Amino acid sequence: MEQTTDLKKVKTYVIDQFKHDSTGHDAEHMKRVAFWSRELALKENVDPFLCEISGWLHDVGDPKLYQNPQTALKERDHLLEDLSLSPSQIKTITNAIETVSFSKGKRPDTKVGEILQDADRLDAIGAIGIARTFAFGGARNQAIYKDGEGTDHSIGHFHGKLLKLASLMNTGSGRAEAVRRHEFMLQFLEEFRREQLTTSEKRRVPNDKE
Repeated sequence: MEQTTDLKKVKTYVIDQFKHDSTGHDAEHMKRVAFWSRELALKENVDPFLCEISGWLHDVGDPKLYQNPQTALKERDHLLEDLSLSPSQIKTITNAIETVSFSKGKRPDTKVGEILQDADRLDAIGAIGIARTFAFGGARNQAIYKDGEGTDHSIGHFHGKLLKLASLMNTGSGRAEAVRRHEFMLQFLEEFRREQLTTSEKRRVPNDKE
């Protein structure tokens, strides 16, 4: 009963925090990461409750999403202290969140951290990952594609980050799902290349008589 009540409090808090997000880090993202955190935990024999709580809260205080990240982290910590969690459980959750980020380059040192990182990375790839990539790019006034200009555009993000994630998964269960999503991204990029016309390419226009 306590766990159910705790989860309800966390969900209510997170949905309110992210209900207006347009970058792909909205409440639905948190919901999916929480779901996959629990699913992977059950498959990997890790505490599903702690993993699910971590999934819901993993983006609270992220500097790219908050003007005052430290204030948000303090509010998150107060929320955790109001739940039926022991100090060691709270530490497990906050440590897992600290190591979730791809850009920080940290490798989790707990099973909960490994699960959370895999769940968050799963939501960055596949069909949903593609949608989130363009949502984030649009929210940041980023071009969809720039021919020959590094990775500073949405298509470039696939090569700079997303196509690397499947090989970086921590768990066997996470890796199995990641492979499927990785293949879908490759199919999407191949079709994008097929459709993309650039000034450096010459395309033969079929003769009507052929």
